[in-house]
Amino acid sequence: MLILTRKSGEGIRIGDEIKVVLLEIKGNQVRIGIEAPQYIQVHRDEVYERIKSENITAASATPDYLQKLFNLWTDKK
Repeated sequence: MLILTRKSGEGIRIGDEIKVVLLEIKGNQVRIGIEAPQYIQVHRDEVYERIKSENITAASATPDYLQKLFNLWTDKK
C-alpha cells in the first residue's frame, strides 16, 4: 500500500488515465474526485462488494430458477 500526504486541491496519478484529487477536508471526512475513462469502473468499497455478491448469486442460479425466470419473461409478451 502506498501512503501519501496531500493537501486540498492536490492529486495523484494512477497510470496515464486515472487522476485522484483531494477536494475538501471537513472534520473526519475527506472528499475526493476521481477522473477515469468510462471503461474503468469506479465504485465505493461497499458498492463493489455488493456487486460481487450479486454476481456470485446470479452465477449460481439453478436450472429451475432459470426456467421460472424464462416463464415470467415469456408470459409478459
